[in-house]
Amino acid sequence: MDIRTRTVTINDYDSIYELWNSTEQSKRALNPVDDSREGIERYLKRNPSTCFLAYTEDKTVGVILTGHDGRRAVIHHMCVHPDYRRMGIAHMLIQKAEEALQKEGISKIFGLVFKDNEGANKFWEAEGYTLRTDLNYRNKSLNKDVPQGK
Repeated sequence: MDIRTRTVTINDYDSIYELWNSTEQSKRALNPVDDSREGIERYLKRNPSTCFLAYTEDKTVGVILTGHDGRRAVIHHMCVHPDYRRMGIAHMLIQKAEEALQKEGISKIFGLVFKDNEGANKFWEAEGYTLRTDLNYRNKSLNKDVPQGK
């Protein structure tokens, strides 16, 4: 199967949103503000070269949204369509994002994974992402439409 990658543009939004809704784990990570078309457009303007799409001739099969603050990077969303998993697509997307971040002088990346997502946690561990147990992740919503989280 011919799977290609390229940087994400806002024109990809509908296919990415459809992809995110193809899996329960991705759906529960979405919020109506940051993951709206306007929110993703804002994100892509700040991170035009670090977000990648994996696609076939007629379908979006994977996406990684990675951004940085000039110091550290965050993987905000990474999703591969369930029908296309275990084909190396996630690894390919991570490599593209890591290379793009290195070109921008970023030397450290972190990602957020739900604790109960065993498959994803095993995957990230295999990719060399270690679990930090010495930190607490703190969250505060500045918008009533964005869930605070558990």
